[in-house]
Amino acid sequence: MPTKKAVVSGKTAAPKVSARPFAYRNRGLHCDGVSMAALAEEHGTPLYVYSAGQIAQRFRFFDEAFAERAHTICYAVKANSSLAILRMLAKLGAGFDIVSGGELERVRRAHKPALGRVVFSGVGKQVWEIDAALEAGILLFNVESEAEVYLLAERAEALGRVARFALRVNPDVFAETHPYISTGLSEHKFGIDIKAARGIYRRAAKLKWLDAAGVSVHIGSQIRKVDPFAAALARVTSLIAELRRDGHDIRYVDAGGGLGIDYGVDALDEAGAFDAEHQVRKYAAALGKGLAGEGAHLLLEPGRFIVAQAGALLTRVLYVKKNGAKTFVITDAGMNDLIRPALYHAHHEIVPVKEPGAARRGEVDVVGPVCESGDFFARDREMSAVKPGELVALLDAGAYGMSQASNYNTRARAAEVLVDGDEVRLVRRRETMRDLMAQEIL
Repeated sequence: MPTKKAVVSGKTAAPKVSARPFAYRNRGLHCDGVSMAALAEEHGTPLYVYSAGQIAQRFRFFDEAFAERAHTICYAVKANSSLAILRMLAKLGAGFDIVSGGELERVRRAHKPALGRVVFSGVGKQVWEIDAALEAGILLFNVESEAEVYLLAERAEALGRVARFALRVNPDVFAETHPYISTGLSEHKFGIDIKAARGIYRRAAKLKWLDAAGVSVHIGSQIRKVDPFAAALARVTSLIAELRRDGHDIRYVDAGGGLGIDYGVDALDEAGAFDAEHQVRKYAAALGKGLAGEGAHLLLEPGRFIVAQAGALLTRVLYVKKNGAKTFVITDAGMNDLIRPALYHAHHEIVPVKEPGAARRGEVDVVGPVCESGDFFARDREMSAVKPGELVALLDAGAYGMSQASNYNTRARAAEVLVDGDEVRLVRRRETMRDLMAQEIL
């Protein structure tokens, strides 16, 4: 948790954690108790800003909603892999859902004791990654093909370590989300056909170094309706009953993640704010319905829901340009900093840091400096007029922002700060040209 007091101006008394960590106070946008303008002055732009209070609050919503059954909340590291955020969540009791050996190392560096609460997902695990996870003593491998079962058994025997695993089954459940982040249909690369799972478990039972400890399912990301989760878990529960009749000791059921947020509402409107706690309770009720009387230890893998609305990308306007009937607001952040609008046509609310009041509004395209027509944050968006040199914030950017950032156009990645009330900690420094060139050989 942050321990260093912020050396910034424009602070106000830290407010109680609210539905929205970003709000206007004293005519300027704040993250909890800290002025966004002051953060830009001290740390520069582009800058990712995260609310520690909001992240902790969202984690507790899950922990409380599932309090009546044995569970572990395995935060999805891919959503935001900041070491500072991982450490904060680990100290709250989180486990972690990882998809690479690199993410395993992040958990190790953030909080080594949490390695025993790691589940390892992903369709393409390599030998070195499996070995590293076995040596770390992770909780569970989510296996995604029969070939991986045999590789896992081979590596477990070579290292003399029993590997606990769950098959990630594909329940063929449709979830209304973007096709790039839907994973639960038979046409997707993820998982194993649920109808084939029973035979694979039977064959795996003959392999000495494997422990068939669970069943896993994950149907996609940014899912706003809870019924598909219930349908998927109902099919998994039926499979678990069959596996127990076959003699398998199934102790874990991994329900995956995927619970979505509302990117489209006015992100600064407390009255119409997304009711996260209510949504988590609906989700818990749906999972309970799907699981019926199944008493296995429940593993959950939320990512976006915990961190997305806790983060914003702070950027400065470079130019305002007219081309015919179009007006372009050009910022110093680009698609290399936040690719979601270009990749998914995702919506992020964009607000001026200086409270606009009755300022003139108009339709603009908000774009970055990257040499691509796809480098945009919003098209034909009605927003308050801004001038060169002023700051704007892209809200709900805490998930799949920095974790998908790149150095395209040889652009340095942004710095990151974690705000806790009225305290600020720099948790990632801005990259330098030396950093960008360090791995290359002439």
